[in-house]
Amino acid sequence: MEAAGTGSGCSAKLVAACVIGGIVLGASVLALHLSGPVAIPSLPPVDELRRRFRRRRRPVRVYMDGCFDMMHYGHCNALRQARALGDELIVGVVSDDEIIANKGPPVTPLHERMMMVRAVKWVDDIIPDAPYAITEEFMNKLFDEYNIDYIIHGDDPCLLPDGTDAYALAKKAGRYKQIKRTEGVSTTDIVGRMLLCVRERSASDSHNHSSLQRQFSHGHGQKIDDSGTRISHFFPTSRRIVQFSNSRGPGPDSRIVYIDGAFDLFHAGHVEILRLARELGDFLLVGIHTDQTISSTRGRHRPIMNLHERSLSVLACRYVDEVIIGAPWDVSKDMITTFNISLVVHGTIAENMDFMKDDLNPYAVPMAMGVYRRLESPLDITTSTIIRRIVANHEAYQKRNEKKEASEKKYYDSKSFVNGE
Repeated sequence: MEAAGTGSGCSAKLVAACVIGGIVLGASVLALHLSGPVAIPSLPPVDELRRRFRRRRRPVRVYMDGCFDMMHYGHCNALRQARALGDELIVGVVSDDEIIANKGPPVTPLHERMMMVRAVKWVDDIIPDAPYAITEEFMNKLFDEYNIDYIIHGDDPCLLPDGTDAYALAKKAGRYKQIKRTEGVSTTDIVGRMLLCVRERSASDSHNHSSLQRQFSHGHGQKIDDSGTRISHFFPTSRRIVQFSNSRGPGPDSRIVYIDGAFDLFHAGHVEILRLARELGDFLLVGIHTDQTISSTRGRHRPIMNLHERSLSVLACRYVDEVIIGAPWDVSKDMITTFNISLVVHGTIAENMDFMKDDLNPYAVPMAMGVYRRLESPLDITTSTIIRRIVANHEAYQKRNEKKEASEKKYYDSKSFVNGE
C-alpha cells in the first residue's frame, strides 16, 4: 500500500509539472509573437570556419636557396619538389659577390635572377642577397624571423671552397630535407654548350661539325675535353610535362592571348614579355617553335636547348597557362579558330625582326583579321645577349666550368637512385 501510494503521488507531481511547463512555454511563445522577430545567433558560414581552422594550423614553410644563374627547367623542377614538402616556399637568391667568391662570375646579374625566380609558379616569396653557405646566424634568422620549418637542397653535394658541406648546420639541427636532382641539365652544362658553340663557329666549315641543336635534340651528349665540361643527357618523359602543366583549360568566355617564339635559354626578357601578354587576357597560350624552325632562321648552332627543355622552362612560368610544343612558324586562320585565340602578340625585342618586311610574314593572317598587337618589350635582352656575355668573358667561364667539372664528375661516378619526383 505504501508503495502504491508513493506511485500515485509521483504521477500527480508529474502531471502538475507538465501542466506548468505547458503554461510557461505557451506564455513564452505568445511573448515572442507580440514582441516581433528576434535575432537568433547562427553558426559562422563554412568558409569562415575553414579560415579559422587554417589560422590555428600554421602553414609549413620551407626554404631553398641557390644561385639560379641562367635559370633552367632543372632549377624549376627543384623548386617544384621543394614546394611539395610544405605549404609555402621561400627562396633565397645568392648575391653576385657570393657567387664570384665560391664559383666564379655569374652569367646573369642578381636583379635578372630575382625576376626569374619570382616568376616560377611554385615560389611564394624570395630573399635577395642570400649567403652561399647556411651560417648559424642566417639559419637562426630563417627559423625566428621567416618561420622556416625546413631547409631544402638536392641530393648533389654542395661544397664550400674549403671542402665543407654548405648545409652542415641545417643537417645538425635536424631541419634539413633532400630532394632529387633533375638529370640532364645544369648551368655548367648549358655554359658548356655555348662554349662548344663558340668553338664550332670559329672552326672551318670543312670540318663537317654536326649542329649543336642536333646533338642535344637527339640526346647525344659528349665529353668536351678542352673546356672540361661534361654534357649530360636529358630524358624527357610525359610525367614531367604533366607535373609542369596547369592541367586546366580556358573557360568558355576566356580571352585567349597567343604569343610564340623560340624561348631559348629562357631569360628575364622572356619572363617580362610573357607577363605583359598575360595581362591582356584571361589565358596565355605560348607557341614553342621546333628545333628545325629555329635552326633554319637563326643558324645551325641554334637552339642551345632543345624543344622539350624549352617547353618545360616556359611551362614553369606563372604567367603561362598552356603551351603548344612545336608550334608552326605561321599563325593561320585555322589555328586561331581551333584555339579560339582573341589576340596574337609579339614583342619589339627579338632575335630577328626582319620577318615584318618579308612576303612570308608569319603574322600576316592575324594582322589582316585585326587581332594582332605589337608589345613594347620591357627589357632589351635576347638569347644572343646571354651568349655574348659568355663570349665576352670566355676564359673566366671556361675556368669556372673546369673547376665545377670535378664535383660534377664525382657526382655522376657515385650516383645512385634517389626516390623522388
